[in-house]
Amino acid sequence: MGFIKDFKEFALKGNVVDMAVGVIIGGAFGKIVTSIVSNIIMPPIGVLLGGVDFTELKVTLKEAVTEGETVTEAVTLNYGQFIQDVVDFLIIALCIFLMIKGITKLTAKKEEPAPEEPAAPAAPTQEELLTEIRDLLAKKK
Repeated sequence: MGFIKDFKEFALKGNVVDMAVGVIIGGAFGKIVTSIVSNIIMPPIGVLLGGVDFTELKVTLKEAVTEGETVTEAVTLNYGQFIQDVVDFLIIALCIFLMIKGITKLTAKKEEPAPEEPAAPAAPTQEELLTEIRDLLAKKK
């Protein structure tokens, strides 16, 4: 019964629930960014570069082979898809940076200067103490 209790405490902690919500929203946000990159950002860049579709850019390492009804797929390095994924990553990283920066500004408490403590009364100087001692001794005579 202890395992179930421990798991329940772990699963219902605020941080775990917040993290789960963040992962779900992050997944949806990733899809949105991927769509923006592949459907809005990359097509104009491709047009500027002469009508290139980045997802189709690749280097063929081994051609496809057809022997009768058996087809062996070509081996390719899909560097165009890699470029598109890097752009996705950079946009997501920028958005997260801006979000964290904004949250930090909103949650940061402005440090107020500490109220100045009243100055302690100045201790008497050595000469003042000697003067008091001399006066006290003079009164005793």
